[in-house]
Amino acid sequence: MNATEKLKQLSVQDFAQLGLPSLAYVRRVMVDDEVRFAIHAADGSSMGIAPDMDVAFAAVRQHDMEPLSVH
Repeated sequence: MNATEKLKQLSVQDFAQLGLPSLAYVRRVMVDDEVRFAIHAADGSSMGIAPDMDVAFAAVRQHDMEPLSVH
């Protein structure tokens, strides 16, 4: 079975777990009328807030994860 066929057979739960331990999403949010950057795990759980995107990306990388920007 090739990789494409294996991916097609993933359950919804398995698909949702892909990248979970290694990806974090960063998105712009408003906190007390100020722009901040929220950091979330791949499953959507909140991991933290940073004052700017560079700091958010650095924090994610410090935890051996790959940051992704969400617009």
